[in-house]
Amino acid sequence: MPSIDLNRAASLLASRIDKLARVSDERGATTRTFLSPAMRKANAQVAKWMRQAGLEVSEDTVGNLIGRKPGGKAAKTLLIGSHLDTVRDAGRFDGILGVLIPIAALEVLRARGIELPFSVEVLGFSEEEGVRFSSAYLGSKGYTGTLRASDVRLRDAKGVSVEDALAALNGRKLALPKSTHGAAELLGYLEVHIEQGPVLEAKGLAAGVVSAIAGQTRSKIFFKGKAGHAGTTPMDMRKDALAAAAEFILAAETLASKSKPLVATVGRIAAYPGAANVIPGSVEFSLDVRHPLDGKRLSALRKLNAIGKGTARKRGLTFSSEVTQDNKAVTCSRELSAALGKSVAKVQGRSFVLPSGAGHDAVILSRLTPVSMLFVRCREGLSHHPDEHVEPKDLGTALEILVDFLIRMAQAGK
Repeated sequence: MPSIDLNRAASLLASRIDKLARVSDERGATTRTFLSPAMRKANAQVAKWMRQAGLEVSEDTVGNLIGRKPGGKAAKTLLIGSHLDTVRDAGRFDGILGVLIPIAALEVLRARGIELPFSVEVLGFSEEEGVRFSSAYLGSKGYTGTLRASDVRLRDAKGVSVEDALAALNGRKLALPKSTHGAAELLGYLEVHIEQGPVLEAKGLAAGVVSAIAGQTRSKIFFKGKAGHAGTTPMDMRKDALAAAAEFILAAETLASKSKPLVATVGRIAAYPGAANVIPGSVEFSLDVRHPLDGKRLSALRKLNAIGKGTARKRGLTFSSEVTQDNKAVTCSRELSAALGKSVAKVQGRSFVLPSGAGHDAVILSRLTPVSMLFVRCREGLSHHPDEHVEPKDLGTALEILVDFLIRMAQAGK
């Protein structure tokens, strides 16, 4: 492989990110959901780049893309990666950066003739965003052997289950996968990700080390009343499920606003039967609740459940909820984070530590091995949006940090 400097490597990284952004299931937008045609194309493209970097490429039964750089017969393995799926009409950096930047870093090391004493696996998880099945982390759950029967029973909007989709992928009925590695085989997991917030930009820093990831509960909420004619049913005789949902949503907003750093979000809502001249008889909507402290998050969920029941009782409706995802807060590895912090300080002059309010595949990997995360500055903290942006200079800084981190790990005798 010809000599490659960091500037050229960062430029190549940026061009690959741009190219992958054009791999989409929707014209004029970046959208890739679990096992969709665009996801299959994305895996094929990233696999080519992995092979160009000298990695051995495979795909597991959940559709995760794995590029492995062996480090010797008895060598332990460092995992580095993120996800290749997106939200609808997404930006180009969320998840994708964390898959492509370790490929770039390994290319730099290869060009310099630097051999690592440990193995490296670059992971492109098939699902993290939870768009298709309303439950996140299917990819990393499959990789770590924590995918459960309840996960594979989930169905998408067309009635296709996770189990059906994976059977189609593999050409046979799915057996719940076991963990790809035993904990003793691993050095840990590193995820490079855009911050998805404004802190680094406000500090004037390109990168920071993540201290912890907030706990998260995602639920489906249901109010059921009675549909009726919009013109003939008096207001005091209605059982309007959508009005109840509106009351609940505002109550959730108020509770979170008074309980910082608690956040509560309703991102999707559907009212039935869905006609302009019919009172909504039933409503289903999502609820996402997060807090860095698990006790505070669980307390908020209990309060919201009581609010839902009280609203339903007052209006003569029924209320129910179904938890589709529940993850505890995760503290990042002190050892890995310390090494990462030294690399950050060396490259940008000083290190900076911050928490993550967003969930990441590192949440699931933490059940298997110690985890660490590097956040990269994104313009205005904007994410899950087409205008998501990382400056080319910051890409170069992040790449240099990762290269230094890998060399630092090698020198430490890992």
